[in-house]
Amino acid sequence: MTGSGVKGPVVVGLDGSPASVTAAWWAARSAVERRLPVLLLHSWTTQPLATPIAQEALSKQRYGGEVLERMEAELLHRHDDLKVTTELVSAPASKALVDLGGTAAMLVLGSRGHGSIASFFLGSVSLHVLGLARCPVVAVRAQDTDDAERYEIVVGVREAGAASDPLLEFGFTAAEARGARVRAVRALPLSSLVAHPRGTHPDEGYEVDEQARLAAAVAPWRERFPTVAVTYEVARGTAAHVLLTASAHSALTVVGRRRHPAPLSWKLGPVAHAALHHVPCPVAVVPHD
Repeated sequence: MTGSGVKGPVVVGLDGSPASVTAAWWAARSAVERRLPVLLLHSWTTQPLATPIAQEALSKQRYGGEVLERMEAELLHRHDDLKVTTELVSAPASKALVDLGGTAAMLVLGSRGHGSIASFFLGSVSLHVLGLARCPVVAVRAQDTDDAERYEIVVGVREAGAASDPLLEFGFTAAEARGARVRAVRALPLSSLVAHPRGTHPDEGYEVDEQARLAAAVAPWRERFPTVAVTYEVARGTAAHVLLTASAHSALTVVGRRRHPAPLSWKLGPVAHAALHHVPCPVAVVPHD
């Protein structure tokens, strides 16, 4: 089963850089696990500055075609049951990817490494796609190895309902496909600590209530995915800090971003920014209402 019932392809933005190659490997495994096809996309008008080719359009198109052919052959060699298609486009990479996000199961992008959410092509391409795509977008770094010992999917859960359901659906779907467990994480603000009489335990009741709220938010998804094991974590601190700590050994971290009605208005929140900068594994950014 796939998030929101989407049966579209797993789309990879590919430019031949190490990060985009790792992203393609990650996308192929995810597609095999979910029984979905992979679409490799290359924009020949949005190539890396370091591309060692002449600037003529024909040379750029030839280079792009070679990048796609090599990766298609490699993925089919790795996964003989995978269906792969390629698309060489002249549209800017960000536009092509956002457009495909309307029908894709997910978009997968390469990013340049810890401490940077520089685009996998040029400028702010990946930020643009992460902020505007209508489907989940997964950012994968060149050094994000697919460690078999990482079998946990971390999902940041703020509250029950529309804000968290798309994240939980994506996280549970990924966990079921991979045979992993879900760690549902909620941060408690430090400001909730209040003065108590000496000898009492601060906010014990509050923390118990928050544990119960977290379990209630996850309950429908536990019922829908009965084979997926779940652990809960409620911790004090900023949402970004709590999520980063919980993700130290995860295979994938799932965060959210609000949908925006204006097509040219987009913004990633501080938690998504922190995860994309610092979490040591692929990060999925899932839009929600």
